[in-house]
Order: sequence, then C-alpha cells, then structure tokens
Amino acid sequence: MPSFSDFKLLSLELKTSLGRTLLLADPHIGFELSRGLRIRTGFEESLAEFVLEKNPDLLIILGDLKEPIGLSFRLKEMLLLFFSTLKDVRIFIAKGNHDGNIEEVAERFSNVEVREYFLIDGQLFLHGHRKLPKVDFKEAFLGHAHPAYTLKSGGVARKVKIFARIGKFLVLPTVNPYIEGFDIREGVKLVPFLRDAREIDLFLPEGVYLGRVTL
Repeated sequence: MPSFSDFKLLSLELKTSLGRTLLLADPHIGFELSRGLRIRTGFEESLAEFVLEKNPDLLIILGDLKEPIGLSFRLKEMLLLFFSTLKDVRIFIAKGNHDGNIEEVAERFSNVEVREYFLIDGQLFLHGHRKLPKVDFKEAFLGHAHPAYTLKSGGVARKVKIFARIGKFLVLPTVNPYIEGFDIREGVKLVPFLRDAREIDLFLPEGVYLGRVTL
C-alpha cells in the first residue's frame, strides 16, 4: 500500500486566493483495470485519505484522474468512492486525455468542477496534452509527461520521478506510486507547447536540485 509520505513527495502545496491548495497530477485511478492486474491496490482510497489528512481548501488535479479511456461500471464505482470520500473538499479537475466522460461521475458532486484549464492569481493549471490556451499567466503547472530521470551510480541505474522546470512551466510527476514514469527527454515531447524546449531543470521530490539537462 502507498504511504502518505509517497503522496506528499509527489504533490505540491500552494497558497492561492482560494486558500490552501493541494496540487497533484495523473492519479490514473483504475490503472489496475487497464493493465491486467488481478489484485486491488486500494490506491484511490489511500489517495483520498491523504487528501483528507492534508485538509486543503482546494484540491487541483492536473488531469488523467482515471486510467481507462472509457467509463466502465467498475471504474464508476471507484470514482464514486473517491469523490464521495472527498465530498467536503473543493475539487478542480483540469481534464486530461484519459478523462473521457469524467463529467458523468463528477456532475453528481457539487464540489467538483471539470474544465480544460484553470487560471488562478495568474497561475495556469492544465493537463498538458493540448495546445496552450490563449491566456496571460505568470506560471503554469501541468502533468501528462510523467517526468522521471535515470540516476547512475557505481554501475547501478535507478529511475526516479522528478519535478521538471522549463521556463515558467513546472511539470509534476504522476502521484501514483505504481506508475514509473517516462524519461523526461521523451516525456516532454508529449506536451505540444514544450516540444521545442532546449533545457530542463530537474528536481527530486525531496526538493534536491539534480541539475540541468540539455536536449
């Protein structure tokens, strides 16, 4: 079972005009259904409990709340449980490419709002799979790329999730500890407005600066 420390490292806490804001990306609830796993991980229940523990004024999910493209009966059950647990938390979902028909479940909860993007205090929150919206912003937060980086030491290679800074864009790793992530050099190509990036600053979830990667 994932621990609260896993979720804490892979999410961000911000202060906005809407209050204490918890930011996370790419939960991919129901990933077990798409990947042929025969076990129930309880991931979405643990994630909801973490959010309750943090007790934010606002939860922003940067897309891909769910994994399967469709919306099966079993997946609906999982999402209903997730939203029901968080019925007292204001939730913004920046719709991702896996979030088809997510409104069918979200519209049952008055505390949940689904949009293509959110603009709060000059900060843009979006998934990252579409073109950049034509709005003015100071900083943008996105997911979609599932950034990771391979550390090499003493002949041993280990892939770790990272936060990636590209100018005024901060790309968050997937909050799902069961999903490894993509090497940032490949992941950034999945974001239309970052494909021409030449330099990326890498940070471990603990906040340690790894350095700059040149593409």
